[in-house]
Amino acid sequence: MPLQVLIADDNPVVRAGLAALLTTSPDLEVVAQAADGREALSLTRRHAPDVVLLDVRMPGVDGISALPHLVRLAPVLMLTYSQEADIVREALLLGAGGYLVHGEFTADDLLRAVRDVREGRPHFTPTAASALLAELRTPSQTQRNVGQSSERLHNSVAFGLSSREVEIMDLIASGMSNQQIAAACFISEKTVKNHINRIFAKLHSTTRSEAIARWLGTARPGVTGHG
Repeated sequence: MPLQVLIADDNPVVRAGLAALLTTSPDLEVVAQAADGREALSLTRRHAPDVVLLDVRMPGVDGISALPHLVRLAPVLMLTYSQEADIVREALLLGAGGYLVHGEFTADDLLRAVRDVREGRPHFTPTAASALLAELRTPSQTQRNVGQSSERLHNSVAFGLSSREVEIMDLIASGMSNQQIAAACFISEKTVKNHINRIFAKLHSTTRSEAIARWLGTARPGVTGHG
């Protein structure tokens, strides 16, 4: 059977071009196309592709938000115009099997990358590889990331938050609304509100600003604040 591919990109011209290119190879078949991360997840569950080609920037649920959910279902190859080092690094940490920047690969490169990512062999175009190397060679960045992870772990233990509550609290602290959090986590707004009520109770907070202050360490647990 041909290797089945799902394409997720908000640009219909890009999707059509990729589909035409992939179908020139008899061992590859495009089984579905998605315009955003939410549709990509839904179609991946429905079609069970062998590989997902995923753009980074899409309206609604973007590629980075969808990535940790998609990699549980299929190998994911990032295929995007986004070249930023932190985006490349985050995509790889979240489980992407490779990162190709448009304009830096040939048709043969793409076909080879799709087959290899399916087999667990990573592929990177020059900009993505350089960005990754630059990140690895910056000790201060590593130290900051370790420090942030340590602080989040300490906070989750100190306040008794579950891993899902930690995820939602981080999104609250980043300034997201309930609707945005629901989209990012693939859950309903009602479920988000339920999580927030439990988070506020554990953080002894009554407002978003007060909860953020406690979570980020600018207020001590058990101390009443105003927000």
